[in-house]
Amino acid sequence: MTTGTRRPPAVDPPRGTPAVRARVVRPRRRSWRQALRRDWQLYSLAVLPLLFFLIFRYLPMVGNVIAFRRFQPGGSIFGEYWVGLRYFRMFFTDPTFWQVFTNTLVLGTLTLLFCFPLPIVLALLLNEVRARRLKRFVQSVSYLPHFLSIVIVAAMVMQLLSVDGTVNQIVRAAGGDPVSFLQQPEWFRAVYVSSEVWQTVGWGTILYLAALTTVDDNLYEAARIDGANRWRQTWHVTLPGIRPTMVTLLILNIGSFMAVGFEKILLLYNPLTYPTADVISTYLFRMGFESSNFSYAAAIGLFEAVIGLILVVSANLISRRTVGTSLW
Repeated sequence: MTTGTRRPPAVDPPRGTPAVRARVVRPRRRSWRQALRRDWQLYSLAVLPLLFFLIFRYLPMVGNVIAFRRFQPGGSIFGEYWVGLRYFRMFFTDPTFWQVFTNTLVLGTLTLLFCFPLPIVLALLLNEVRARRLKRFVQSVSYLPHFLSIVIVAAMVMQLLSVDGTVNQIVRAAGGDPVSFLQQPEWFRAVYVSSEVWQTVGWGTILYLAALTTVDDNLYEAARIDGANRWRQTWHVTLPGIRPTMVTLLILNIGSFMAVGFEKILLLYNPLTYPTADVISTYLFRMGFESSNFSYAAAIGLFEAVIGLILVVSANLISRRTVGTSLW
């Protein structure tokens, strides 16, 4: 006689009742035609922006072929004959190009160092202001220059910094000699960066103030319970809360790093300030439209675009691996 545990007899399901099996019901994917038929009103809103980018951004890329072909005004828009990398070798061996390339890097770095962190600082300071009227007044005054035309801003800078301008009148009143700010190369970078800060900091502040509204108030309350002061709350709660916005704007600023304010520099510089003011975009303009060397200018523009693409992709990759936030 053996002892053991008896298994219960198997119970068959009743007749007429099928055995129930657990199955995962997956939603059926819709084809692009079905999605277009269902939400055609929403997709129609994207038609004009797509046409804009197609006509003014993508179709002109075909013209980059003249960087490898000899182009003559009045001839074929795609050039007369192939010259290979001739124009690239020309500007790689041109000392003037490397001078403007250095000026571009210096001005781009200074603009990034000042115009990127200052909106964050101003937004954090305004976030601590409890008087609504004062906060709105400072915010309005700071972002109004963004809506001024670059021509108007350049004219204001020229009037303020001229020999008989407001700044030199203050210098004379203090007992000093007037300074020709716009004719001396050593002053151009300070003039450009300060005008860029004045024009762009207020607008960037609006973006960060909007991002600050998404930070959960419960996090501040938990930080206060843990004994964190205002500085600790800013460092451990506020800055991590707006980090995605900071990273996005940083990548966009790096993307426009090489295209340093072409319009403003073109309006403010002159042959006396070329040693520090001439950048790739203005040099390209002079080569293309004043010297009519369109193929040489196209080669420089293509080189600048490739450098900008590399900077954007690198910044996005570094941000994704270090911070965990990226544009794509």
